[in-house]
Amino acid sequence: MRVQRTTGNPSFQRREEVTFKFKQVIVVRSDLNMSPGKLAVQVAHGSVGSAEKARREHRDWFTAWLAEGQKKVVVKVVDESELRELQEQTAKTGLPHELIQDAGLTELPPGTVTVLAIGPAPNELVDKLTRGLPLV
Repeated sequence: MRVQRTTGNPSFQRREEVTFKFKQVIVVRSDLNMSPGKLAVQVAHGSVGSAEKARREHRDWFTAWLAEGQKKVVVKVVDESELRELQEQTAKTGLPHELIQDAGLTELPPGTVTVLAIGPAPNELVDKLTRGLPLV
């Protein structure tokens, strides 16, 4: 994917083209009807956890993803069984990923599975798992 990004002083901005070769996809359960704040926090937990795994296990992917601007995409699945099925498929590929279970301090019961973060990893590998999922 290519986007244009502006850089420099706002009074004189230079446009440069950025090509993303790496991304992270965070998959959320739509059946939980989390508040916007709760959803944001769960996505953040997943993103950080999976990024840390990539940093340890695939440092080159992690470093390239950081340099590109840390592209993230948030998509959804219907329920926990669909999320767990995707987690199993992801585990078979060896891609860095993180399944998040809520602590149960606010909106959800303790242990509720909320999101699965995949990557950062090369786009084509992540897309094999997540291409058909709708955006949040």
